[in-house]
Amino acid sequence: MDINFNKNEDHNKLLLSALQKRLTKVSLGGGKSRIEKLHSKGKMTARERIDYLLDAKAKSIEIAAFAGEDMYAEHGGCPSGGVIVKIGYVKGKQCIVVANDATVKAGAWFPITGKKNLRAQEIAIENKLPIIYLVDSAGVYLPLQDEIFPDKEHFGRIFRNNAIMSSMGITQISAVMGSCVAGGAYLPIMSDEALIVDKTGSIFLAGSYLVKAAIGEGIDNETLGGATTHCEISGVTDYKAKNDADALNTIKNIIDKIGDYDKAGFNRKDSKKPKENPEDIYGILPKSRADQYDMYEIIKRLVDNSEYDEYKAGYGQTIITCYARIDGWAVGIVANQRKLVKTTGSKTKPKEMQFGGVIYNDSADKATRFIANCNQKKIPLVFLQDVTGFMVGSKSEHSGIIKDGAKMVNAVSNSVVPKFTIIIGNSYGAGNYAMCGKAYDPRLIVAWPSAELAVMSGNSAAKVLLQIEKASLLKKGEKITPEKEEALFNKIKDRYDNQVSPYYAAARIWTDGIIDPLDTRTWISMGIEAANHAPIEKKFNLGVLQV
Repeated sequence: MDINFNKNEDHNKLLLSALQKRLTKVSLGGGKSRIEKLHSKGKMTARERIDYLLDAKAKSIEIAAFAGEDMYAEHGGCPSGGVIVKIGYVKGKQCIVVANDATVKAGAWFPITGKKNLRAQEIAIENKLPIIYLVDSAGVYLPLQDEIFPDKEHFGRIFRNNAIMSSMGITQISAVMGSCVAGGAYLPIMSDEALIVDKTGSIFLAGSYLVKAAIGEGIDNETLGGATTHCEISGVTDYKAKNDADALNTIKNIIDKIGDYDKAGFNRKDSKKPKENPEDIYGILPKSRADQYDMYEIIKRLVDNSEYDEYKAGYGQTIITCYARIDGWAVGIVANQRKLVKTTGSKTKPKEMQFGGVIYNDSADKATRFIANCNQKKIPLVFLQDVTGFMVGSKSEHSGIIKDGAKMVNAVSNSVVPKFTIIIGNSYGAGNYAMCGKAYDPRLIVAWPSAELAVMSGNSAAKVLLQIEKASLLKKGEKITPEKEEALFNKIKDRYDNQVSPYYAAARIWTDGIIDPLDTRTWISMGIEAANHAPIEKKFNLGVLQV
C-alpha cells in the first residue's frame, strides 16, 4: 500500500466516524428527557416500536435518517423529520414501516415530515410493498401550516396515496399508538386494517378543547375517541390492543398470513462476496474530489466474486458499462470512470486525452445503448456517480454533445427496469441528471460520505459568483484590494461548500440517506428485492429521439 492509500483511508474513515456520530445523535429524536417522558406513559419510542416489529437479526435500511437536519432551528429543530422510516422484514415478508416520533414536537408534521411520508409511500407504490403506519402525531405543525397544508405534494397527498394504494392492492396496516387528530385521522381509517392501543391511542377530527369551543359540548378525549369508543361504538378501528407490544404482535400476525406476491422475475443466483477486500474502498477513494482514481477498483469491491462482463470496453471509456451480480442479483452497472483516458485514435480521428468524470459524446452514446439493452433483458440498473458533467468546448458542441447527452437522459427517463443510484463523489450539473439523479426516479438513491451534489464544484462556483460580486461592488464605486477579493472568495466558497455537502442534500431528501460504502451491497440487494414485488407493466420506448 502506498502513502496516498493510507492518507485516503484515514480521511474516509474520519468521514465515516463523523457519519456514525451524527446518526447516533439523530437517533435520540427530541432528546433523552422526552424519551423518558414517553416511557413513563408506558409507551415505546418510534425506533423501539420499529425494532420490536421487524424480525430480529434480519437486515433493514433506514430511509432519510437526516431529514430536517439543521432546518427549522427557530422552531426547535425537527430530527429525522419527526418520523422514522425503515425497510425491513416482518415474519420474513419485506415491508416498509413509517412511525411518528412523538419525542419531536409530539409527532407534529413539519413540511419535511410530509415530504418524508410521501417518499415512503412512493417507495411502497413503486415496489408494491406492504406499508405499516405506527401513528402517534399531534397533526400539522400550525406555525408552518402554509408550507404543508394545501399544495399537491403536501399533507393531503398522503390520503390520496392511501386510496391509490388500496386500489392497487398494496397492503396498508395502521396502529394508532398515540394521538391521531384532524386530517391525520383519515390515514389509519383509509388503511386496510386499523388497530388502536387502549388508553394511549385516540382518533378524532377535533379534540375535546376544540369540541368545547366549537359546539359547547364538554367531553374528555378518551370518551370522544379512545379505543373503547372506536372498537365498540363507532366501529372505526378493527382491533383493540392492551399496549404497544400487543399492537405490534397483532400486526406481526396479520402480516404472517398474507399470501405470496406476483414477481417481476429479476435474475438471482447464490450470493458471493467480492474477492477483492471491500474495505480497500476507503484507501482507493481519494481525499480530494478533484483527484483521479480507477472506478474499476471500486466496482471489483462491490460485485459478487469481483467479476463483471464489460460492454464496449474500448469505446466511450469515461463511462464504464458492465453486467455483474450484487448479492446474487443480476445488475447492469453504469459508472463514471475517474481516470484520465487515452483514446486509441485512427487515421481520421487522432488520439486524445479524455478527462475522468466527464461525459463525452461516445460515452453518452455507449451508456444509452447499454441502458436500452438492460431494459430489453429485464436487468436492474445501478448507477455509480462521480461526474463533473458533460464535455464543453467547440469540439464537443460541433460533435453534437447536446444531442448525445439528450439521448442518454432520454434512455434514463424512459427506463422501465428499476434503477438504483449511488453517489460516490461528484454529482454536478447535467451529469447528475444523466446518471439518474433524484429527478429520474431511482428506486433508491444514496450517497457515500465523500459525495458532493451541486450545479458545479464549490471552487468553480465561488469563482463565478466572485466575478458577479466584484462587478456589483465596482459599480458602487468600491475599490477591490487583493485582500478583500480573497476574503470575498473564501466567504462565498464556505457558503457554497455547505450546500454541496451530502448532509445538506440528505436533510432535504434529495437522497434517501448517507451510508457506509460497505453497506452499498445491502441497499442495492434489498432495493432489488423490493422492486421484485412489482412486475414490469410498461414497455421500454425512447419516443422521438434524434439519432
